Amino acid sequence: MSGNNYTKYMKTLLISGLVAAVSSMILGTPATAAACNENMDCKSAWLTLTPEQKAEIFAFGEDYKAFMDKARSELTFVTEAIKIAETNGFKPLRDDSPMTPGARYYDNNRDRAVSLIVVGTDDLSSGIHVIGSHIDSPRLELKNVPLYSKGEFALFQTNYHGGMKRHQWTNIPLALIGRVDKKDGTTVQINIGMDENDPIFMIPEVSPHTDRGYGNKTVAEHLSAEDMDPIIAHIPGEGGDTVSDQVETYLKTTFDITRGDLVSAELLLVPAMKSRDMGFDRGLIAAYGQDDRLASYTNVRAILDIDTPTKTAIAHLVDNEEVGNVNNTGAKSQYFSNLISRLIEAKMGDDMRESYVRRALSNSRMISIDVNPGINPMRPNAWEPLNGPRLGYGVNLKLYGRGFNANSEYIAYIRKTLDDASVPWQTATYKVGTAGGGTIGGEFSRQDMNVIDFGVPVLSIHTPYAVSAKVDVWNLYRACYAFFKK
Repeated sequence: MSGNNYTKYMKTLLISGLVAAVSSMILGTPATAAACNENMDCKSAWLTLTPEQKAEIFAFGEDYKAFMDKARSELTFVTEAIKIAETNGFKPLRDDSPMTPGARYYDNNRDRAVSLIVVGTDDLSSGIHVIGSHIDSPRLELKNVPLYSKGEFALFQTNYHGGMKRHQWTNIPLALIGRVDKKDGTTVQINIGMDENDPIFMIPEVSPHTDRGYGNKTVAEHLSAEDMDPIIAHIPGEGGDTVSDQVETYLKTTFDITRGDLVSAELLLVPAMKSRDMGFDRGLIAAYGQDDRLASYTNVRAILDIDTPTKTAIAHLVDNEEVGNVNNTGAKSQYFSNLISRLIEAKMGDDMRESYVRRALSNSRMISIDVNPGINPMRPNAWEPLNGPRLGYGVNLKLYGRGFNANSEYIAYIRKTLDDASVPWQTATYKVGTAGGGTIGGEFSRQDMNVIDFGVPVLSIHTPYAVSAKVDVWNLYRACYAFFKK
């Protein structure tokens, strides 16, 4: 497929609202050289590309941005991922689904997590290849009794999900998305603020003209967590109705929602800015939610493209990593081991034993992919330069030290996998004693699986608008594909 035809192909997918599998052309034209050689002398992956590959990367970036603008939460990510999976031949996993090589299934975990599965030729007990990532991102959540009036405005009370610098969430357009579940069993979907004709919501900051007494506060003191309440309405009602009374009437009239219904709701406030190219050369992408829907998107795209692997492949997408992997849709739940039990039972029937599940997990290989902060030109000394991940240099292997690394033989296996596929890679180790972070990987190493963490560097993660390099997003996809096919 020529570069022009590829671009037309991707535009067709965007118009149809689908994100389909990447062309085999991407997989058949490896980069001309790795970003780092055996002596760990590194250069930008942009310098290793052919003109055709650069065109492919920019086309891939368009597809990625379109997806990110739809998948603003774990709920919407699961919805979009299932649409794509079904378009590419995946079917819901049933207890009696045939485990024939090449069969393609998905399992929806309560609409907030999802696993995509391609059955391999090897027996499940010999191990599976899993790539795990999380689909939640830092955001504001409505408290379950959120509506109140203050100073002739109506506002929402909020809580926060994931680490954030609070001042960065003021004075930006916010969209309200999520679901409201009613006592009669019906569900109301909410999405206000993403369409250009929708109203938006905002947390207004104090102007510099009136901030005396605030200017000498630290950033952390300037705005408390309880101050993160957006204005949602302003016009009072006739007959003494408050502005919040007017909002309550609007919710009832428009959505048939009462104040009581908000108790059983999951409503989020997320940045309403669309994903955009950044820079004169358009080599960067600015978008909300790149931690970690960047990794999850590449995970999904990779498993869509494989045929029949040797090892059964699973793209495992979970919720709640940003708050400790909690709940039955997070990585700490028993969902994953239950999923493996179901797959083995579907294959073996009444002959299945628990020991087969334990053996399958012990023989399995997993990659936990998650973005991490890249070297920022405004503060480069936050990293020790030899082990600081740089945008544009490819996948970064996360090597934490202090007992948290994958074992050396598994790291060597991953190096070979990446090198054989000509996927550029680098290393990332936080500056000792001054920084830190984690992924879902630890929850799976506890299940006796071989696990390594890697991802790509991103600027401004955990902010409303993070920045990635298009070449890194593309190479993370290629790394996932190479691992699934190994």
